[in-house]
Amino acid sequence: MTVIEAPQQRSAWLSAQPVALIRENARTRSITLQVPGWPGHRPGQHLDLRLTAEDGYQAARSYSIASVARGDLITITVERVENGEVSPYLVDELQVGDRLDVRGPIGGHFVWTAEQGGPVLLVAGGSGVVPLMSMVRHRFEIGSDIPITLLYSLRAPQDLIYGAELAQRHAAADGLQVLLTYTREVPAQWRGYRRRIDRAMLAEAMGPAGPEGHAFVCGSAPFVEAVAEPLIQLGYPVERVKTERFGPSGERT
Repeated sequence: MTVIEAPQQRSAWLSAQPVALIRENARTRSITLQVPGWPGHRPGQHLDLRLTAEDGYQAARSYSIASVARGDLITITVERVENGEVSPYLVDELQVGDRLDVRGPIGGHFVWTAEQGGPVLLVAGGSGVVPLMSMVRHRFEIGSDIPITLLYSLRAPQDLIYGAELAQRHAAADGLQVLLTYTREVPAQWRGYRRRIDRAMLAEAMGPAGPEGHAFVCGSAPFVEAVAEPLIQLGYPVERVKTERFGPSGERT
């Protein structure tokens, strides 16, 4: 996903090369980049990515990091924005071995590590699941038993990102609960949620523990606004509800 952020000083551009490409769904692809000199990152941070055309024209966008910190490898997940300038190329044309530039990591507010404790409620709208996935992967990477609930809103089954991985991690029943809700079209024999996220659904996702620990919300601006306020009404302190939004175009310049 692409993100909106407050202006801040940027680090230097680093050369990056795709080493693995995974199709998540028809409009979304995960791209693993090898970035020599990458300084590492924390779950929830993002980076700037820059493309340079043969005539020297350049275009840059910000993308959330989906992977845990692991040497010089970084994985981002990009959703194609129709008529976009960068995302169609990344989703449909980029090849292993191509060259591009990245800089980062960026952002220190929308970050969770196990040292911060829990439980943790993650609420995603569409491709807003990307930075939250880095938190889920971080929990498993270090063997944490902190309870995490991921409440993930989708329009239709074909929009699901990380479907197999989420199903596998949920089935492990070791403290990660994944709740899906479909707003337009549901899978065959679906017995779960089939509406937009509301206060009652959030209360159910919290479980008996109630508004304990931390809440992270990521998605479009209307989605975040529709979720953050009910969380506070349900008892979460404002400072423990962290939000990240992406714009209506899905891309930024």
